[in-house]
Amino acid sequence: HNQHHLPPCPLVPMQVLTTWVSALCPQNMLEQLLIHQPKDPILFMISHLQRDNNNVPKIVILGPPASGKTTIAMWLCKHLNSNLLTVENLIAREFSSLAAGARRHYQNVTVPSTLLVRLIQERVSEEDCISNTGDGVPEPEGLLVQAPVVLSSPDTVLIERNLGKRIDPQTGEIYHTTFDWPPEAEIQNRLVVPEGISELETARKLLEYHRNIIGILPAYPKILKVISADQPCMDVFYQALTYAQTSHRSNAPFTPRVLLCGPVGSGKRLQAALLAQKYGLVNVHCGQLLKEAVADKSKVGELIHVTARPPLPAVPDSIIMKVLGQRLSQQDSVQKGWVLHGFPRDLDQAHMLHSLGHQPSRVFFLNVPLDSIIERLTLRRMDPVTGERYHLMYKPPPTVEIQARLLQHPKDTKEQVKLKMELFYRHSSDLEEFYRQAIAINGDQDPYTVFEYIESGIINPLPRKVP
Repeated sequence: HNQHHLPPCPLVPMQVLTTWVSALCPQNMLEQLLIHQPKDPILFMISHLQRDNNNVPKIVILGPPASGKTTIAMWLCKHLNSNLLTVENLIAREFSSLAAGARRHYQNVTVPSTLLVRLIQERVSEEDCISNTGDGVPEPEGLLVQAPVVLSSPDTVLIERNLGKRIDPQTGEIYHTTFDWPPEAEIQNRLVVPEGISELETARKLLEYHRNIIGILPAYPKILKVISADQPCMDVFYQALTYAQTSHRSNAPFTPRVLLCGPVGSGKRLQAALLAQKYGLVNVHCGQLLKEAVADKSKVGELIHVTARPPLPAVPDSIIMKVLGQRLSQQDSVQKGWVLHGFPRDLDQAHMLHSLGHQPSRVFFLNVPLDSIIERLTLRRMDPVTGERYHLMYKPPPTVEIQARLLQHPKDTKEQVKLKMELFYRHSSDLEEFYRQAIAINGDQDPYTVFEYIESGIINPLPRKVP
């Protein structure tokens, strides 16, 4: 597209725009739209697509002196084919007026923070910094760090370690007289003692670090990784590498779209009600939607009434998707999020839901054994006089008179329950394959314990499954 032919669209509401692009744009682009909320979203998306850096590592290594920041950052750069950004190599750039100004400051005391931020922004905007790794450099405005790592170690260990540090002036590689001495005599002979590693100077730098780090850490809530530096350097590296390659939760506002799957009697309705109550989600029960459509006597309701005499499960998938799609597309579902249960029941329905752009962000399978399901459902009773519902084991009627008039719903007979269980498990393996990142939960326990497991799965990022 020729961006010059596209008029600016500052009047498009951000909620409408993000809803429109959610099925068309990469996740990172949608995240950036929600965070920055630009005045001209179209030009912002064009610029984002031109950069094409959604999945590159953006790492910051923080830590006190002698914790191994530079070594770990250099190893990460080599392994991830990224660029190393340090204060030293930023201000050493030859063709940058900002770097020239920074060098004048650096010779005196230190580089001002505002100038350093501008240096970083200039560097990461260059072509070779589509992927980059930062060592000890704070995050500038507009650069979203995906993997902030903090190296931690006792001060006494750091002071001792710093005294043995040596640097190769030709390669910049860092060695240590005790832990990492090069075997080649040629390298040994050219190693030099870096400046500022005496015990007194190291203690001063440690004091400055501890004074400042407490203000930096809150900038990375929930995604900060603390790694002990008081262990072999290779162990530190692999922990940092594993964290950098892990998918982290988006920084954008998160709207839960929860799908609860499970056989009849597994507790989907109760868990959906608890989620809707606590998190303000729209509770979408497919069967209830069909009943409401019939009751409203709408055109779709008339179709349901004609095509599906009781029971309702005989309603064609096309009609179910029309009713369900309308509900999930309403403004409250888009803004608040939703919890869906009772659909999909098979793989074809799952594909239909996906094709309409209503993909769940969290899927849970509630597993309950047949014996427990039978106990839950076949002992349910209803009082035809008051409409009160009872359970002969968990909520027995208060009097003999009430017990004598209780009735069992035909769908709660043992034969009907077994039939529905068989129907569910006939398609469950296909659904589990379709929703590969689904979380399986033991539903045969206290319902509030089940809710806590579901809640933790919504709040925390999904686990990565190895293919």
